[in-house]
Amino acid sequence: MTARVIPPATYYTVFAALIGLTFLTVGISFVPLGEMHTAVGLTIASIKALLVILFFMHLLYGSKANWLAIGAGLFWLGILLALTLADYFTRHWWTY
Repeated sequence: MTARVIPPATYYTVFAALIGLTFLTVGISFVPLGEMHTAVGLTIASIKALLVILFFMHLLYGSKANWLAIGAGLFWLGILLALTLADYFTRHWWTY
């Protein structure tokens, strides 16, 4: 099996995007968004994580087994988050 050669310009572009998103995260922290701070921060963090996983961890051109491992990990993370939130929302001190 031959390995796919990714040009260095791709890595520089992804690196620049990650730096730009980091600056965006810092800039957004000074904007009064109210309750949206968490959602905006997590969205930017998810985009950065996706770029790292796809390009620096070579998942974009990886095998199906790698995609399966990442998918299983994300599925497990979803289960853990769902159970944690189910517990959090059933606490007696939670008010709407």
